[in-house]
Amino acid sequence: MTKSTTNPQVDDFLQKAKKWQDEMTLLRTIVLESGLEEDFKWRQPCYTLDGKNIVIVSGFKEYCLLGFFKGALLKDEHQLFETPGENTQSMRQLRFTSVDDIQQKKSIIRDYVREMINAEKAGLKVELKKSTELEFSEELKAKFQQDPTFQKAFEALTPGRRRAYNMFFSAAKQSKTRESRIEKYMPKILEGKAMDD
Repeated sequence: MTKSTTNPQVDDFLQKAKKWQDEMTLLRTIVLESGLEEDFKWRQPCYTLDGKNIVIVSGFKEYCLLGFFKGALLKDEHQLFETPGENTQSMRQLRFTSVDDIQQKKSIIRDYVREMINAEKAGLKVELKKSTELEFSEELKAKFQQDPTFQKAFEALTPGRRRAYNMFFSAAKQSKTRESRIEKYMPKILEGKAMDD
């Protein structure tokens, strides 16, 4: 495949990166060789095929990563994938802590990106497990009763957003904290936004 065109927003992002600059630049170079389109989403370099998200490059405190949106479809013959969280069903990550680490795995990264592109072209989808019925806190149930518009907006959210909000609200130990969390995020829920939008 031919190398893709770079995105000026990604250039700017990489120039300003305080950590993992060399590592993320190398990951970018490897991914661009695949012919994917470079975009800038969620304040991170994102690579797409016909508008569909394929991989994303991110930097964290302990590592930088190449995230595969539908990574669960890949075989991961080298057992390198990490799952971002216990409730993650689709995303898989390759995490790196040095340029050498990326250089050593360059051919594997290319193979995985190519495999992901082929899966997308074939129209493959990750079979998501049915989300179990959410157990709402008493505070959230009370807010639904007080404000039917809020309940309707909450129910209109994507399943992942509903689950994320519910887990965040329910995680608070005190009722007062649960109530204040719900109040704080009501405007976002009413706009149909995720917690970090």
